[in-house]
Amino acid sequence: MKEYINYKESICNKGNLFRLKRVMKKANAKEEITIGFIGGSITQGSLASADDKCYAWKVFEWWKEIFKDTSFKYVNAGIGGTTSHFGAARVEADLLNAKPDLVFVEFSVNDDSNEHFLETYEGLVRHIYRSESAPAVLLISNVFYDTGANAQLQHSKVARFYELPLISMQSAIYPAVRDGKIAVRDITPDDLHPNDMGHELVASVVRFFLDRTLQEVLIGEQPAFENDSLPAPITENTYENAIRVDNRTYEASCQGFIKDESEQQDITDCFKNGWLLSEGEGRIAFEVECTGAAIQYRKYVSKNAPVAEVFIDGKPVTELDANFDESWGDKLELETLFEHCEYSNYKIEVVIKDGNKVKNPFNLVSVILAR
Repeated sequence: MKEYINYKESICNKGNLFRLKRVMKKANAKEEITIGFIGGSITQGSLASADDKCYAWKVFEWWKEIFKDTSFKYVNAGIGGTTSHFGAARVEADLLNAKPDLVFVEFSVNDDSNEHFLETYEGLVRHIYRSESAPAVLLISNVFYDTGANAQLQHSKVARFYELPLISMQSAIYPAVRDGKIAVRDITPDDLHPNDMGHELVASVVRFFLDRTLQEVLIGEQPAFENDSLPAPITENTYENAIRVDNRTYEASCQGFIKDESEQQDITDCFKNGWLLSEGEGRIAFEVECTGAAIQYRKYVSKNAPVAEVFIDGKPVTELDANFDESWGDKLELETLFEHCEYSNYKIEVVIKDGNKVKNPFNLVSVILAR
């Protein structure tokens, strides 16, 4: 099956390899290396039969196979159904606290191909690139195998501007599926999430790039930016320093809502640490400083859930419907309320009037603030 993959075309952008070569040299010197991944369900390992069948683990294994005497640490910060918007707000806690030497970023099938996600993706990438451990950054672009769609058009703008490698499954694997050389059901049951063979193919494309870089590791290369000082952003860049507000960091004003204090098992146990309204009417308010805000809440496939109304400074702006029309599982929804406003104080209120008419509680998981 791999004979049908166009490995050379997978390199959508080669980028500057100084940081990646530095990691390889560090590994060759037997210094401990931390390798991190952040993304959505494919990075988390959805539909792989075991954790070690996920593309991320298989890419991690490349390092252990090549540098056998080096100690490696693996950090997988993939959370299914999430975008680079959430990624920008959680990357510090979920990944960068581990001080990675190398970070793989994969949000191409969860981000929409629009200006909003160009900005959130740029903010995430800038945050990673400028973090304390100065990691190498490698971008991965997965794809919908029935349509060839993804957010690569937007993400590639970030790759080119910051001289970062971008590895594309749209260019490498999708053409073979489109042309009938690879049967789509041999690699994915739902046209998106890879099965074990699909994860193996994705990993092989990334490993191809690592192999090529290793062959060139002794070729001298200068850093992409002098003193690692990034250029001015290509967007308004309000998400590079985005923060997440939940009940661990903020005391909301509650009427009817209570803190969810149930134990969170790991980052994929993603509906925890917020506020719940189980019955009746209720409201919750946040007074925050920001230029934009979004609310995370749980949408239920079982439906029978409340609809909330959101007010900004007393004015109604939108409704949050906790009923989910898909069938793949409950979703951590992220609804943007406003963005690119004046940096100021705003009062965000979420109001529910029909809590007695439904079975499922309203689960407000967090508020994400743009700065």
